[in-house]
Amino acid sequence: MKVSPYISGAVRQFSYWFAHGTLGYPLLEGVPYVGEILLEESSFAEQAFAIFMNNLEVDQSGAVTNYKYCERRAAQYIRRYFDRTYEVTPPFCDWELELHPVGGSSYSR
Repeated sequence: MKVSPYISGAVRQFSYWFAHGTLGYPLLEGVPYVGEILLEESSFAEQAFAIFMNNLEVDQSGAVTNYKYCERRAAQYIRRYFDRTYEVTPPFCDWELELHPVGGSSYSR
């Protein structure tokens, strides 16, 4: 089973905006989350991607129904990471922050 083209598109779009420095505009405008910082503190990127994916919802056809919400939640995390005075509303739930494992057999294929 493969992920739907819509999920693939959502991850591609999120990745592009993240790498380009335009994720969650205007929430992250002026926040230096791309560049050298990724080499030194990449765990914030891992967490942002997890938040994006953990919030992603699809309909019966596999179409993503809440892309902008997922992007905003990830952007809120990044903003909070770099600006401790920023208040995330609503606060993150534990399930949003979970880091899920990769299936063990997937590394051998």
